[in-house]
Amino acid sequence: MTAKFTAACIQLSVSDQPETNAEITSDLIREAHQESDAEFFVTPECTNMIVPDRQRLRQLVTTEENCPSLCAFKSLAQELSIWICVGSLLLKIEGQEKLVNRQFLINPAGKIVNRYDKIHMFDVDIPDGQTYKESATYQAGTKPQLSDLPWGKLGHGICYDMRFPKLYLGLAERGADFLLAPSAFTVFTGEAHWHTLLKARAIETGCFVFASAQCGEHAEGRKTYGHSLIVSPWGDILVDGGTHVGWFSVEIDVDRVKEARNRVPSLSNQVDLNF
Repeated sequence: MTAKFTAACIQLSVSDQPETNAEITSDLIREAHQESDAEFFVTPECTNMIVPDRQRLRQLVTTEENCPSLCAFKSLAQELSIWICVGSLLLKIEGQEKLVNRQFLINPAGKIVNRYDKIHMFDVDIPDGQTYKESATYQAGTKPQLSDLPWGKLGHGICYDMRFPKLYLGLAERGADFLLAPSAFTVFTGEAHWHTLLKARAIETGCFVFASAQCGEHAEGRKTYGHSLIVSPWGDILVDGGTHVGWFSVEIDVDRVKEARNRVPSLSNQVDLNF
């Protein structure tokens, strides 16, 4: 297991046109690979589309087998011999009424090595007047997921999951070195909590956190916060993508996981409490 590699976050402002979004995302990954030689890429939640209108969303989504975005990313991973974590794709399941918000890890051979369905549904009335009820549209996942990378173990999560430390602590206790939090965060909650939550998840687990984000304005006036982050196990922000579409890379020194956990061994010092 090598101790260092280059990771890149892709920051997007997707439309309601999946094929166009896949093309833009692929171009950014290709550019980032060429200029930074990154080996591991993370895209945001809803990489294929953001469509607030549920009826129109159902008209646009496909099954996993017929998803043009997934097909494009599998081909790209094989072409460039890279790892791609597709933060999530909105997909339908044959025979099921609800959709899934599903993450994919694709290896350099272009094969899907793991899938993760978002567990925590964002059912919230935001003070800025927007209402979200993901549980009305999506089937929640039930199984936490860990994946093996050449550099360590990857713990899966999507957006709202980051507000539930038990999930990320459980992944770290089971060996995760890196945690995922690709997102389409609202501007209101992003300004208040985004950086703090991601730093907290990194510090309390001693893991690197990769959080690629959506940014800007989408269909029907939906706005997202941006600020894709890569956070070190000590809580240092190594990358902040700001508010514009682009890619952001940094060298990851895996030895920093052990260093952080040796400094503050909170994972091993935990006590089971009965309330």
